[in-house]
Formats: sequence, structure tokens, C-alpha cells
Amino acid sequence: MLLRIAAVLASALLLSAGWLGMTGLTLPAALVPLLWISASYDASRRSWWRVFGWAALTFSLWNILTIWWIWFATPVGPVAATLASVTLNMIAFMLYHTVSKKAPKSLAYTLLVAAWITTEYWYTTGEFSWPWLILGNGFSHDVRLVQWYEYTGVFGGSLWVLASNICLFEALRAPRRTGRWIAAAAVVLLPTGASLLRYATYAQPDAGSIRVSVVQPNIDCYDKFNGSAERQERNLIDLIADVPADAQFIVLPETAVPGYYWEPALGPSPLFAATPGAFWTELTDTLRALHPGAMLITGANTDRAYGRSARTRTARRMSDGTWYDHFNSAVGIDSTGRIRLHHKARLVIGAEKTPLPWLFEWLDFLVIDLGGTLGQLGVGHDGTTFDHAAATVGPAICYEGLYGDFFGSFVRNGAEAMFIISNDGWWGDTPGYKHLFTLSRLRAVEHRRAIARSANTGRSGFIDARGDVGQTLGWERRGVLTDTLALNTEQTFYTRYGDWIGRTAQLVMLLCILYYIAYRVRKKNYLVP
Repeated sequence: MLLRIAAVLASALLLSAGWLGMTGLTLPAALVPLLWISASYDASRRSWWRVFGWAALTFSLWNILTIWWIWFATPVGPVAATLASVTLNMIAFMLYHTVSKKAPKSLAYTLLVAAWITTEYWYTTGEFSWPWLILGNGFSHDVRLVQWYEYTGVFGGSLWVLASNICLFEALRAPRRTGRWIAAAAVVLLPTGASLLRYATYAQPDAGSIRVSVVQPNIDCYDKFNGSAERQERNLIDLIADVPADAQFIVLPETAVPGYYWEPALGPSPLFAATPGAFWTELTDTLRALHPGAMLITGANTDRAYGRSARTRTARRMSDGTWYDHFNSAVGIDSTGRIRLHHKARLVIGAEKTPLPWLFEWLDFLVIDLGGTLGQLGVGHDGTTFDHAAATVGPAICYEGLYGDFFGSFVRNGAEAMFIISNDGWWGDTPGYKHLFTLSRLRAVEHRRAIARSANTGRSGFIDARGDVGQTLGWERRGVLTDTLALNTEQTFYTRYGDWIGRTAQLVMLLCILYYIAYRVRKKNYLVP
């Protein structure tokens, strides 16, 4: 009993390190204690439930250690996220445990890898999407070791972690078999060596560069949507005045502009939006006076009206019968007043999106307040790009930075550099916003795009195409940072093919399950010795 408790604690701690500001190098051994627990039980039903309990405890502790900070925004958040995450982890692990007791070991291990990656993939594509604890995300502090993400994305990291754990576990089970140790060392070390070589030899393509200023207003998230709009507007204007004259792009955070504006001209009226609102006019005038050659990219709340026949699934109805969508948007404007829009397409569960609304509408009182704009928002599509100063950039909004394949849609649409605008101070000075910043480093490696990140507060700064961090502004710091971002017009293998490992894993898992069923049927008919 005590040994199993120690194994659970060891596994949970090894799984968590990469999300707590430490290294992800514990991950290649993190599941070994849990695999030992599985192997220590027989094939009986009672043993199955005992393994179920130990595994559920392990994965729950992993979630508690790494996402406890959601509690600062909502008590129900960490509970809901833990239930969903643990359920998917349990599907994969208990499939493995069941098959390992009744079928060849090679089938069980293959099913473990395929089922784990499949459930992670489901977590990125399903209605309940919270891909925080994908195993490959644990290396966000170790980008030098995962430069091959440009071919695999984070699911390649998950594959590496799972294969390493299996090989290490098999080596520990037969410590005198040198071949197993050689195999384990090869699986762990060869990808690491290849990555370090790629990091050392990577050469940024000569595709030009742009000068970018990121602004961190440092407005309290919880006061932002109830405080003085005028004070926030003056704060932004003052900060824009601090931007160097040679800046070609000025990047403000998610929902930086207070208020709600109607598309396409960002006017204040739901019926007459032909003229921009007063603050948008002031922003344009400020650009024209101080930075006539720059584009300003900022977050804002925008609305779009529809006729009855054109309304979307997420549209709301106004009293006059008009339908409209409410969007969390990235807005690009220049000194000529030209406006470009990108609507956030990956929405935060609870705050911006109600999964299965026909089922969960009655749970509105549990809505998670993480983004200032509550309820079901309108949903954007692929990443929209903005052109300016002979460059094409992609303006990803906060949560969109968690999705490698979606992030790549900006690049597939021509983005030569990427901006991320965020409002991630909801959880206080905790590991939450810090890890959210480091996940951007993985996106930079996957697509080989330099990134400028502007947060309301938290961490703003610059990341190059190797994932290295440049200048940053930390927690509760107000100011402007300016740097040069290198452009890249080439697409990586991962950019072109996206989450191909996740899609392949689904097929492999299905084949494994079908093979297992056929194997058991033949076994019962005594056709298999």
C-alpha cells in the first residue's frame, strides 16, 4: 500500500514539473510508477478497480498541482477541467491495463500510445476543449530539446514521452538485459540530440523584418469591464505616444479598447454603423499624427447584425427582430482609417462558449468569468491575416495560442510573423499566465515564426523562430517594448499537415481495439495457444 501511494505521488510530481515553471525532462519517466502499479495487479475484476482508483488519483493530483490557479477566477473551473481531463486520461490508461492482462504486451503498449494521443487530440477538437495538459506542452521551458516540433507539433512530444516511459519501464523490469537499456537510452537521447543539433544549426530565412512595439496597459482584469472607459482610453493613448517613431506595428492586448462596437465601421449604434465611434477616430488621428506609417492591432468587442435568413447558430435576437453575433475580435487600423477584423475562433469554455448549449443552458449560473464577455460568442473561422508595410502578420487572440494546428492556419494564410494579444491576468500572479506565455514558444518552433505578444498584464514580449525569449514585461508592469521581428515565408512540415499524429493515432487505436476483440474471440474458441 505505502509503495503504491509513493508511486502515485512520484508519478503526479514528475508529470507536473513542466507546468510549474520547471523542466519537462521529468516526463519521459513520469508514467513509469503508474505502469508499475498496473503490472503489480492480476487480471481480476477487483484488481481492475484498484488500478482504476490509483490511476484516477494520479491524474487528479496532476490536475490539482497544475491548474489550481483557475480557482482565482471561478471555483467550478478547476473541478470541471479536472473531471474532463481525468476522464480522457482514464480512457487511455484503463484500455491499456485491460488489454495488457489479456493480450500480447506489444498490443497493449501500442494501444496505450495510440489511445493517449487520440484522447489528447479529442481534447483539442471536441466541444469540451482544454488542451492545457497535453504531454507535449510540458516542454515549453525546454524548446532546445523539441526543435523537431516543426515536423510533429506537440503530439510528437506526447509520442516521445509515452515511448520513453514504456522503454524505461521495460528496462527496469529486466535490469540485466543490456538491450533494453540501450533501447531506452536511444528513445530518450536520440530525439534530444537531433533537436540540439537543429537548434544550433537553424538559420533564419532572409525574408526581411519589421519593427514591432507591444503595449502592456496593466489594467486590472476585474475592473476593466466595470471601470472607467475614459481612464482606459487615456492610458492607451499615453502609451501609444511612448512608441518609437520607427515602429511599423503597434500591438495592444485582447479587449484593450473598452466598449462594444458594431461592424464593419466600428460605430456605436446597432442600426447606423457607417461612422466609426469617437475613440476609434481618436486612435486613427493619433496614428496619423505620431505614427503615420504604422498599423495598430488591438483587441475589442465587436458586434455584427444579420437578417433572419443569414443569422448564425450563435446569434442573439434584439428587440427589433434583428439578429446579431457578439465577437471577441482583433482589429487592425492604420492612419488612413482602413479597418481589418479577425474574430476569435477558439473560445474559452464557460466564459465565451457554451458546449452543447441545448444541454447546458440551464447551467448559466456556473459560467466561468475569464474573458470579460460572457455567454456564447460568435465563432470565427481560420486565422485571418493583416497586410501592412510589405508584411503579412497573424493576430491570434489569447486561447488560440494553445492550438498548434489552428495557429498554423494564420501561417497557411500567409502570415510571415505572428502576434498574440491576450488578457491573461484573471488568475493573479500564479503559474497560469507564465505557462501561457511559454506555450507561445512552442508555437514559434512549430511554425518557425517570430512572435510578439501583448498582454493586458502578465507577460508581454518577443519570441524568435527558435523559441528563444527576448525582451519581456512581467506581472503588473506598465509600458512599451519595441524590437525587430524577422519574417519567414516558408512553411514547416507541421504547418502544412497539422496534427497528423493525432489523426493517425485515432486510426491506430481503432485497429488495436478491433485486433484485441478478434484476438479474444479466437482465444475463447481455443484457436490461439
